Amino acid sequence: MQITVSGHQVEITEPLRNYAAEKIGRLQKHLDSIINASVVLHVQKNLHKAEATVQARGTTLHADAEGPDMYAAIDALADKLDRQMLKHKEKTNSHHRSEASLKKL
Repeated sequence: MQITVSGHQVEITEPLRNYAAEKIGRLQKHLDSIINASVVLHVQKNLHKAEATVQARGTTLHADAEGPDMYAAIDALADKLDRQMLKHKEKTNSHHRSEASLKKL
């Protein structure tokens, strides 16, 4: 998985880049088919905003979050993407019983 972290009107420091990459990298435990992830961090006065687009085989997920500081915004972003991935995974799994599991009458 390739993770790209960029910033608009904010300098991306190495600890901030590592933190975002670690949080987004944890999403791979839910969905193994993640191709790449793009994280964009914004600062406008006192508003810290993080948004991400995750491309996986068969789907593209997008989320954005705001917080009092950049680390809180990244945490909220990771939580939103986590919920979206679980929902996508639940949709793609087949919940129908197979014929072998049904009792023969």
